[in-house]
Amino acid sequence: MYFSETDGGRHIWQEEQESGTNKMAVKRQANFELMRIAAMLMIISLHYLVKGGAAVSFPFSAKENPVGVLAWLIEAFCIVAVNCYVLLSGYFLKEAGWKPGRVWSLLCQVLFYSLLIPVFLLMTGVVPAGALGVYDWLGFAFPFGTEHYWFATAYLVMYLFAPFLTAGLDKMKKKDLQILLAVLLAFFSLEKTILPLRLATDRYGYDFGWFLCLLVLAGYIRIYGISWLEKQSHAVGAYALSCLLIWLLALCSNTMGANMEAFVYYADMPYTYNHLLCLAGAVSLFYVFKNLRVKEGWFAQAVRRFAPYTFGVYLLHEHILVRCEWMKWLGADKVTGRFLFVPHMIGCVLLVYAAGTAVDAIRAWIFKKVRIGRNDSEGLSGTGCSGYD
Repeated sequence: MYFSETDGGRHIWQEEQESGTNKMAVKRQANFELMRIAAMLMIISLHYLVKGGAAVSFPFSAKENPVGVLAWLIEAFCIVAVNCYVLLSGYFLKEAGWKPGRVWSLLCQVLFYSLLIPVFLLMTGVVPAGALGVYDWLGFAFPFGTEHYWFATAYLVMYLFAPFLTAGLDKMKKKDLQILLAVLLAFFSLEKTILPLRLATDRYGYDFGWFLCLLVLAGYIRIYGISWLEKQSHAVGAYALSCLLIWLLALCSNTMGANMEAFVYYADMPYTYNHLLCLAGAVSLFYVFKNLRVKEGWFAQAVRRFAPYTFGVYLLHEHILVRCEWMKWLGADKVTGRFLFVPHMIGCVLLVYAAGTAVDAIRAWIFKKVRIGRNDSEGLSGTGCSGYD
């Protein structure tokens, strides 16, 4: 069990350890592990909505496409998931420690999926023989440089920079850290939020620069916290309000875009990771799970058992040969009508998550046998996303 106290504005984190013998047993915090699972389910939902075609491109007629309106509402509540995942990593990164072995473990896990998925698809005939050339295989062999997995690439760079940033954060006063955060957020988030312009420096949060910004924010939350969000009703309300504003702003911009083309561009902006509303929703949802107390029992044990495989779920369904196909394999392009769309999406998301968990459990067993990475084979959790304190 973990709890916090406040001393001069800094959070002092303590852990209650149980000793059956003379060894101290440190358990993962089930609330944060549950957050990892929920975030991955939301990420799969995002991919279903956008790549499956339910979240139609702006501009569209809301009257003629009610499924699109509903899809963008669900998207608004799920778009915060990637930021939550990074915040969680940054929150525990300092305590988890920086180790070269974790970089090696991450590289091996990504390469396992990047190289073996095309082999499997060729062997099963899903990809025709001879369809993949030398260029394709080079891309599979170097997935970070080619950004086949953009998240893994951005995360790896963030992790390499992390020890320098965390060391600096520890030495900064609260006011200095707040100034640093204000400058970073003004550059990465505020400007693109208030200006309906395409900014040359804006990568929409799909880059390590934004991840480094989130790392600093996670460090601030870790050290000082945001007291207003410590109350669960505030955190839940702020999350819901942020997501509803994302949806409403997009729909309003979509409507005005019929007469002014600039607003069509602005309709997409709230659904980018570095938009202020998306960031506010992510921080609020982070606090929802941070404030959550999961009672010890079978549910907490199950959460701890399955959470380490979440990164494998991402690597499986977001492989470059799979990411635009799995929705078709599951018939997402044939679903019409708002009453069929939601249950089909839920079923597909759960199926993909279950399949990804099963595959990564096999991968973890193989890695354990050949002694790659840590014995518990935690994917991204081995690089600071574990929830260890």
